[in-house]
Amino acid sequence: MTDARFQDGDEDPLRLVARDGEDLKVISLLVQDAVLPVTELKFDARRRRFAMLLNRFRWEDRAEAELVGRAYERVRSVLVIEDVRKVQSFGFDRGQKDLVLSLLSMSFEPGEDGSGRLTLVLAGDGAIALDVEALEVRLDDVTRPYRAPSGKVPRHD
Repeated sequence: MTDARFQDGDEDPLRLVARDGEDLKVISLLVQDAVLPVTELKFDARRRRFAMLLNRFRWEDRAEAELVGRAYERVRSVLVIEDVRKVQSFGFDRGQKDLVLSLLSMSFEPGEDGSGRLTLVLAGDGAIALDVEALEVRLDDVTRPYRAPSGKVPRHD
């Protein structure tokens, strides 16, 4: 048995779960440069679940697209964080309904007994901090890939 390679992927949807910092790094790389309207941030306090519906750049398909001369793609994905005790947002107004956010990275600072703080860093100095009882982050693609509207690979200056 060998490890999966980027070349092994195709249009099959990703379904990933992170329960530790190493797993989170993989999901963080895959959601880098995802964009979403601020209205797609949802916190269900009763279920202790935070979710966001985002438009994810398909980093796992970039090399294949370049190799065969195909357009870059995005896919709609749901990012779900379980066991959330508290949510704080910084650097943006959640009431500004036409605001579009860009997710840059995610990191986890462990606390006592498996708890900790998950930070989602956004472009423009924004962030979302989630205090969690335990780290459980799920990424599920929910649509087929579609041509990236910009036609370009996201870049950071």
